[in-house]
Amino acid sequence: MIPDPATSPSGTPRTQRMTVAQALMTFLANQWTVDGDIRERTIAGTFGIFGHGNVAGIGQALLQLQTEQPGLMPYHQARNEQAMVHQAVGYARMHRRRATFAAAASVGPGAANMLTGAALATANRLPVLLLPADTFATRVADPVLQQLEHPHDTGLQVTDAFRPVSRFFDRVQRPEQLFSIALAAMRVLTDPAETGAVTIALPEDVQAEAIDVPVEFLQPREWHVRRPLPEPEELARAVAAIRGAQSPFIVAGGGVLYSGAERSLRRLVEQTGIPVGATQAGVGSLVWDHPRYLGGVGATGSTASNRIAAEADVVIGIGTRYSDFTTASRSAFQNAGVRFVNINVAAFDAYKHGSQLPVVADARRTLDALADALAGYTVEAEYADRIATEKAAWDAVVETALAPTGAPLLGQAEIIGAVNAASDPTDVLVQAAGSLPGDLHKLWRVRDALGYHVEYAFSTMGYEIAGGLGVRRGAPDRDVLVMVGDGSYLMLHTELVTAVAEGLKIIVILVQNHGYASIGHLSETVGSDRFGTAYRMADASAPDTAAAPYVPIDLAANARSYGVDVIEVAPGPDAAAELDAAVRAAKASSTTTLIHVDADPLRYAPDGDGWWDVPVAAHATLESTVRARAEYELARRRQRPLLG
Repeated sequence: MIPDPATSPSGTPRTQRMTVAQALMTFLANQWTVDGDIRERTIAGTFGIFGHGNVAGIGQALLQLQTEQPGLMPYHQARNEQAMVHQAVGYARMHRRRATFAAAASVGPGAANMLTGAALATANRLPVLLLPADTFATRVADPVLQQLEHPHDTGLQVTDAFRPVSRFFDRVQRPEQLFSIALAAMRVLTDPAETGAVTIALPEDVQAEAIDVPVEFLQPREWHVRRPLPEPEELARAVAAIRGAQSPFIVAGGGVLYSGAERSLRRLVEQTGIPVGATQAGVGSLVWDHPRYLGGVGATGSTASNRIAAEADVVIGIGTRYSDFTTASRSAFQNAGVRFVNINVAAFDAYKHGSQLPVVADARRTLDALADALAGYTVEAEYADRIATEKAAWDAVVETALAPTGAPLLGQAEIIGAVNAASDPTDVLVQAAGSLPGDLHKLWRVRDALGYHVEYAFSTMGYEIAGGLGVRRGAPDRDVLVMVGDGSYLMLHTELVTAVAEGLKIIVILVQNHGYASIGHLSETVGSDRFGTAYRMADASAPDTAAAPYVPIDLAANARSYGVDVIEVAPGPDAAAELDAAVRAAKASSTTTLIHVDADPLRYAPDGDGWWDVPVAAHATLESTVRARAEYELARRRQRPLLG
């Protein structure tokens, strides 16, 4: 009989004396995700900023591991707790949700700083493990520094705010609870249908308490990713609907990439001729010049996608959560009899829009099954011609938009064109907020499945640089191009210090708009005339500072002060060529480079026939608002319930 390493010769369970924090860190270091023939560490490392809430717990445990078992649980310092979560998200996406990082924060403000990151991860369906510290479970020194006090509920703390923004939340109030909580947390982290922010709140005294830990808790454990096959009945109904369609249309979402289904999608598309429009998360599902790829769909989509989508009688959604940008606020799909075949590993998303044709299954396995079942089916020649015509027309529009104009200030489309031209196919573009996501959705010509990383489920200003670092950690053999406006840069630029400290090379293209370009444009469309959107000197005599001088801030000097290499592209007729050269120089460098380029925020990318529902004041004395309300009322008439 082979001895059980978890038991003693007498048969009693073996244990190891450890603190709760030591047990948790050792446990996390031994968790593995298995996805087919791919096996990798589920928790690649831990980010941490230490304070009195976790320095003696998580901090001590990480030091002990680094000392006794170097490399078992890598530790990385950060400059902001929110940024730790963004780095984990960037890494998780590049690893198709198979791996992520843990992020440890101290009590009170440190924990609260992670809330935005938690919401971002959950909205994007991307796994991160959050370990915020909590106040004393024993309440022996009550109240402690940074503790909240609510007379109606003295147990309510900052960590309770993680409940609505997490897919899983629990608090280790006694050491013995660690085992069941840690295992439950791992189940959610590795479940494609459930994943998001996973939060384990750790009271500062409990972290440092000692407990006898069963050895089996610390042994390597595998978590196999479920890739469920479609139910035969669901598949048959979907096949029948597609075969009966005159103008089917595919909406490719992030689930295509997370399941590694891009090849399966290409096979289905080339076999059937069905065209594809991509969500922000789904860009990369097909390369930009594939004959059946029509570009982005929805509010920031192309005319090609949106015109075909408007007439589609069967919409095949694959791994999409159908945000309002994807559906153009439910105005994109205008066919009176439109039906939705929704393929998603999460039933919550598969049943959206009242679909009676949900397929709750893995995207790759479903696409393979559809390709087999649709053998012999192709779209009609007339529809195929229409697809080709719309694609050619949009490609020509994009070509014009990306070309240099020689204007004194570059338009954002020209900036995108220069960066795209200087990039390599495997480079990863990172972006998140402002006007850039919409313009990139229309204009960026993606050439690799993982080459486009725009966080748009939560559209978080400040994500870009931190997220870019996570992408670089997850794909060290790729160049990472971070495009960020000055408004978003000012939200969370301090992680440039992390890039310098760790020698993590990213290329940051800082677009200087002197304010919030996206909201400025949106403000005009709702009749608010760019109020409060420009970075200008305050004038107490005039609430609207449109005529005041710009704030004299030098963001290039700011980046230099962090130790980053900086290239400044001067305004002028040759700016596009200089930007192209700057990107190529940055790619040739081995260190982080920031490229500063001035832009004209009033020069817009081409319109793609999309709409976004942003309510306009129903009563106003400003003529601009009255006009905007009238236009809004007209646009709302295109909204449909989409019960398909």
